[in-house]
Amino acid sequence: MRGRALLRILGLFCLWITAQAQMKIPPETVQQWAVVLSTQLRDLTTKYSGSLLLQKKLKDVESIIKVVDLDGGDLVKKFSDEIEQMLGSKRKSVKRLAESAEDADLYHDFNATMKFDYYNSMLINTADEDGNSVELGSEFPLEENEHFNKLLVNTLLSDIQIPTNVYNKDPNILNGIYNSEALNDVFIANFQKDPTLTWQFFGSSTGFFRIYPGIKWTPDSNGVAAFDCRNRNWYIQAATSPKDIIIMVDISGSMKGLKMTIAKHTINTILDTLGENDFVNVIAYTDYVRYVEPCFKGTLVQADLDNREHFKQLVDELHVKGEAKIKNAMKESFKILNEAKLSGRGSMCNQAIMLITDGAMEDFESVFEESNWPERRVRVFTYLIGREMTFAQNTKWIACNNKGYYTHISTLADVQENVMEYLHVLSRPMVINHDHDIIWTEAYMDSVLPSTKELFYTKAQSLLLMTTVAMPVFSKKKETLSHGILLGVVGTDVPLMEVMKLAPRYMLGAHGYAFLITNNGYILAHPDLRPLYQDGKKLKPKPNYNSVDLSEVEWEDTEEKLRTAMVRGETGFIRLSIRASVDKGKRPLYLVNDYFYTNIDETPFSFGMVLTKGHGSLIFIGNVSVEEGLHDLTSPDLSIATEWTYCETDIDPSHRKYSQLQAAIRYLLGQEPDLECDEVLLQQMLFDAVVTAPLEAYWNALMLTDRVEPGVEMAFLGTRAGLTRWMRYAGVETRVAKRFLTATDKDNLFTVDHFPLWYRLAVENPPGSFYYYPVNDRGLQYVIAVTAVTVSSKGKTAMAGAIGLQMSLDMLEKMFWAIAKQPSDTDCSAIEGVCPLSCESPDLNCFLVDNNGFVLLSKERSEVGRFFGEVDGSVMASLIKMGMFKKVSLFDYQAMCKGSHHHASSARRLLSPFYGVAALIRCFFSNVLMFLLDFDLCGLWHSDYLVDAKAGYHTSHKQKKVGALQPCDTAYPGFMYDSSVKEANSLIKCGRCQKMFVVQQIPDSNLVMVVAQADCDCSRQYGAILLEPKEIKYILATVKCNRMKSQKMRRRPQSCHDYHPKENAKECGGVAAILLSLSAFSASLLTSLLIHLWT
Repeated sequence: MRGRALLRILGLFCLWITAQAQMKIPPETVQQWAVVLSTQLRDLTTKYSGSLLLQKKLKDVESIIKVVDLDGGDLVKKFSDEIEQMLGSKRKSVKRLAESAEDADLYHDFNATMKFDYYNSMLINTADEDGNSVELGSEFPLEENEHFNKLLVNTLLSDIQIPTNVYNKDPNILNGIYNSEALNDVFIANFQKDPTLTWQFFGSSTGFFRIYPGIKWTPDSNGVAAFDCRNRNWYIQAATSPKDIIIMVDISGSMKGLKMTIAKHTINTILDTLGENDFVNVIAYTDYVRYVEPCFKGTLVQADLDNREHFKQLVDELHVKGEAKIKNAMKESFKILNEAKLSGRGSMCNQAIMLITDGAMEDFESVFEESNWPERRVRVFTYLIGREMTFAQNTKWIACNNKGYYTHISTLADVQENVMEYLHVLSRPMVINHDHDIIWTEAYMDSVLPSTKELFYTKAQSLLLMTTVAMPVFSKKKETLSHGILLGVVGTDVPLMEVMKLAPRYMLGAHGYAFLITNNGYILAHPDLRPLYQDGKKLKPKPNYNSVDLSEVEWEDTEEKLRTAMVRGETGFIRLSIRASVDKGKRPLYLVNDYFYTNIDETPFSFGMVLTKGHGSLIFIGNVSVEEGLHDLTSPDLSIATEWTYCETDIDPSHRKYSQLQAAIRYLLGQEPDLECDEVLLQQMLFDAVVTAPLEAYWNALMLTDRVEPGVEMAFLGTRAGLTRWMRYAGVETRVAKRFLTATDKDNLFTVDHFPLWYRLAVENPPGSFYYYPVNDRGLQYVIAVTAVTVSSKGKTAMAGAIGLQMSLDMLEKMFWAIAKQPSDTDCSAIEGVCPLSCESPDLNCFLVDNNGFVLLSKERSEVGRFFGEVDGSVMASLIKMGMFKKVSLFDYQAMCKGSHHHASSARRLLSPFYGVAALIRCFFSNVLMFLLDFDLCGLWHSDYLVDAKAGYHTSHKQKKVGALQPCDTAYPGFMYDSSVKEANSLIKCGRCQKMFVVQQIPDSNLVMVVAQADCDCSRQYGAILLEPKEIKYILATVKCNRMKSQKMRRRPQSCHDYHPKENAKECGGVAAILLSLSAFSASLLTSLLIHLWT
């Protein structure tokens, strides 16, 4: 016992000796280094940037400027009125197209033997082996046009695109094309009246697509023209009113094999015809009723992109089993639709049941007597799957007696055309009544036209999208009035970038912005909308890019007051304290935002605008002469925001050749008096040019009279009017940051989407104090230092701009290592701890860290730009605990996460080593059989193209790759330095050693110096602190389910056309109308049962 006690005492003594032997870093030494570094940095940055000179020049002109408060209410009305006027002109263009198309049809008599040559966009400018133009491929002049994204177009003619699966010489096609020739003159006249128009088009109900200006259509990689205008959302929305759809699919044993494949493709095709104003559910039935998504039992869910894709995944996993009993499934469907109507849920308009089966044998008439007759408010559409016609009579009877439509689908190639028939039936009441409802689509990305993908890399992500305004075209012939014949849909595209330019950036300030949402609360345009994601080396649209809700971007609006008011179309104001972020989400900011909002009349859209409280709600107005301003605008090292609209160069084609700077100068000189220009912005630009002009002379003088410090590469400044000046001190051969402030460096330029990153960081820092941050641009590392400059008048101070310096990391390192070491002859008598102290010592790790915790300088270059918590988790954890850095929780509801898609039967593959071989053989023969059944020889006889049999449906049946990126919600941390804590030091206990560190604020900057003991490894006790986002998993099934089926506030479209007393419902598919008597129906049913029993 005595020996053990002695050992314990010795152990404690050893630990005491070890602890006493820890390095002591004198805080006063680190403090001295920080003061010296602060002085040298301030001297360097103020000298080479010229910030003091610019601030003095702004002080000198305070007597001739005024600072005014921005009135958000007035601004939001002004901007929304301009947007309303712009969209109204597009609406008028579409109306003119619709009137012309209807008149052309009215006076045209169908010619079954018509022969007519037209410009086929796939074939134009195509020659045969002898050099002669192929049929329908005549010469069609094309020229590059700046207005149409530099595409080759013909602005004097339209041309025709026809899907590969549509016969291009069909009499209906030829008559329709001939009729629509009348649109050519209207296209041109519209474009002359409104030169901001983009693509105008007519989508025919027969499948052809007339587009202006004419283009050469590019087929897909298989040589197929898969684009069918009738599948596009603008066509479907214009052709029908909102609808509630129940899809009933038979999954009994008789549906196995190809039948089930066709049925699944039919479901997916129906889902593709639905939009965000529609509601849907999918029921699979055998001898019992099964919801494909149990969470959606007994209800309808909005048919947005997320829900449609979710249904498709679940439908793909359906398996056949048992015997079909249609009656219970039909009762359940009627029950859902009835309850939705009574409770005011769903679309409150059209209602339909889509029955997908290979036969109906039961006595189901009683269901319709109880639930749908005599009003027949719910239409029933039937799709008979497979080649057998045994149960065709029953399936037809169901459709024809419930104002629906019957189709027979025997091959995959039949699906598309047959599914589209239901749209024409639903459109009948609207057509008979001649209600020309104007529709506006949700935001979408046009992936059809060439060069769209190139725009992914050159345009602001949130403004790549467009909306379409469209209107249905009807037959006005009296003899076919009751048939409700839809001729097609006319429309024009409206790029959202052009809409948002009407809310100019300079008025909104560094952190202000404008946005648009739909009646469903989905975003049309918002600077934080990110519709693309990186998949390997490619940028791709996210699966749910156009169904991002306002609440997923403005997530601080936890009570959804802003969203609710905007969806209702109200006008108002709300203030929110928010957590924002810049620099790709890495740098959090606390802001107080004022939101102003109103509706856009005669559209389903609402417009919102944000002004940041404080500097964001103030603007200064200066005044100089045009002559004085023009003189200072001519510098080669001056630019203005190329994406802003100083002058409208798109109205007159002769102005399109001018850049914004050229157009502004020509207007101010009186050379182009017809240009429409923003007088306020031009005046501010001239003022800024005059005030900042002395900086050019100052920078040049430094270059000529002073040896510029090696590593000081560029001085630059930017103003609220979008003006940028710069001086490149270093030549291109020695400059590290070759891309900085060039046209490809979008983050650091004034764009239609945002102010430069350096500007946004500067204005949140005290004016006069420089903000430093590291940049890692494709492996090239450098440092930016920037500060804000202000102007004051009558007690109000407004931000005038930002000025800064770009320098190499080498220069900063040289400065730092020279300061952070005590000479060997230092008097250490009054210093307690290591003396002389040097950051060059292997016993020390020294860092410069910025206010968000990112390493600006380290001994290891690989650590520069990384989060300090990744580099040294122990010290960062201590700083967080001490309150020097505070964690800020951020969320991303547009994230993409790696996921796995498991089929219900995936475990079965592990049961036997022979299963994989058997599956492979089965897959081979199934595909051979599918090809033989689907290869339509009759269609080949009438086709100009030979197409892969799967071309039409391959996109709907792609298997999700395990580990593929999928939309998800994530949470991630950011960190902010508390500047009130100026210094800190402590010991970190790490097993057998203790690690000392000292942290000292660098005065007049956003930096801290960290000096830490290097020979005590704490990585076992303290893991790295990462900024990696973590997926928010909704583990509880009830929570996940409630999120999926929750219906947010939405505003229904104003019009609904679901009934007309004059509708002729006798045309219900197949042969002529089928009006079976009860006895005939019973006989048919008896025959069906006998055949079923026999087989």
